[in-house]
Amino acid sequence: MPSVPEGRYRREISITAQPRRILVVEDETLIAILIEDVLESLGYEVVGPVSKLEIALKLASEQTFSAAILDVTIRGGEVFPVAEVLRDRGIPFVLASGCGAWALPETFKDQALLPKPFNGDELEAAVSAMLPAG
Repeated sequence: MPSVPEGRYRREISITAQPRRILVVEDETLIAILIEDVLESLGYEVVGPVSKLEIALKLASEQTFSAAILDVTIRGGEVFPVAEVLRDRGIPFVLASGCGAWALPETFKDQALLPKPFNGDELEAAVSAMLPAG
């Protein structure tokens, strides 16, 4: 997988503002590295990547995030319990999956979906849709 070009993904953020924290739940190492590299280059603080459902659920319940990127299928099962916690807390998230929305439970059919495979530009667009610059 190609690395993220230096300085390619940039976003205007306030120097005095705290970096926005994004929870990343992904169990495929190369994809997790891509996500982390792109998010950090955009000025976000990455929490994770987390590859196990039980850890992701604990973090989603106990910590504060601006948003999350959730791989649908991870070690320990599907990520929907984490998505439910985030939704209940009002934290925006995108579901990453190699399947289409047809494979999602009815309660998540309208949730933002980041189709796999995705590239850095698609990831940036998904994050921008969740967290408009400001």
